[in-house]
Amino acid sequence: MNYRKLSDNSKCTYEEEIILNEICKNYGLKFLTASKVRSAYKVKLKDSKEICIKKMKNGRKKVLSSYKLVEDLRKLGFENTPRYLKTTNEHVYVKYKNMIFFATEWINGVECDLSNINEACKAAKLMAEFHKSTELLNVEKYNIKNNMKNWSKIFIDNLNDFERFENSISKKRLINEFDNMFLANIDKFYYRGLKALNTLNSSQYHKISREYSSKKTICHNSFYYQNIIKKDKEFYLIDMNSIIIDLRFNDLGKFIQRLMYKKEYKWGFNSARAIIESYNSIYKLSKNELEIMLAFIIFPHKFWKLGKKRYINNKNWSEDKYIHKLNKIIKYLQYQDAFINEYINFLIDYH
Repeated sequence: MNYRKLSDNSKCTYEEEIILNEICKNYGLKFLTASKVRSAYKVKLKDSKEICIKKMKNGRKKVLSSYKLVEDLRKLGFENTPRYLKTTNEHVYVKYKNMIFFATEWINGVECDLSNINEACKAAKLMAEFHKSTELLNVEKYNIKNNMKNWSKIFIDNLNDFERFENSISKKRLINEFDNMFLANIDKFYYRGLKALNTLNSSQYHKISREYSSKKTICHNSFYYQNIIKKDKEFYLIDMNSIIIDLRFNDLGKFIQRLMYKKEYKWGFNSARAIIESYNSIYKLSKNELEIMLAFIIFPHKFWKLGKKRYINNKNWSEDKYIHKLNKIIKYLQYQDAFINEYINFLIDYH
């Protein structure tokens, strides 16, 4: 399996170690050494224990909400996420100059290998356990962003951007390779977006959205391999700073769509079905929810995002990077029709 061990990515600078030493003092801990692991610091203490320290420019409310959520989840029996440490003054974070630092337990494992379907299915079960547990909580006590949007309007707005992309290209004096590739495929992705919109509008989306608005489910919203850690036979969910109130099947739909663009999956429905069934084994989705999730999965988010970066935000990427990203999106389009048909057939017999 293609595990990514949570090893030391790079050494900390002398200045960083001085800061981390000061942060540790606030927790009554004795700093020994530290290294960078992605966006976090893996800190080794003099008693040989290891902790995780992260820093933020702002977001005190996020840290407090995440701390409260983790503690409340543990009371409900969901212990597969690291606990936040408290300072000697019972604070959850430390203010140092213009930054906020907070510490959690360090899960000494490996990043989940989502290219392996068995690992992906176990991750889906972890997501379901998280969703099921959060529904027992009173979300009003957390300061969490409500992401319950009007997805029909969002789909329409995004599809209207396709005309903006075309207009932007038509105004260019010199049309390059990326522009030609983008134009050659824009209609295909536009009609795929229309199919997603029609699927959404013919579903029970608005009714179910109203139901979710009243019960307010918490979603992780950053369910990537680097946030799913395997230790022994257990899976752990880390980084709670992106949690939002949303439709739980949007969390799962984004997870499935991201996997379908991997070469190991290539929009094969059998893999998606295995992931859905794994999630369902913990917290079953209704037929109506799965129909709405199909719309989320097949909408051409990646193509639209790339067009927006290029023609609206004018992101300063190299041509090679733009072309590489577009090729990756285009090459899997041919597999999506079969995926949609098999998904619809799956729904027909679903109960």
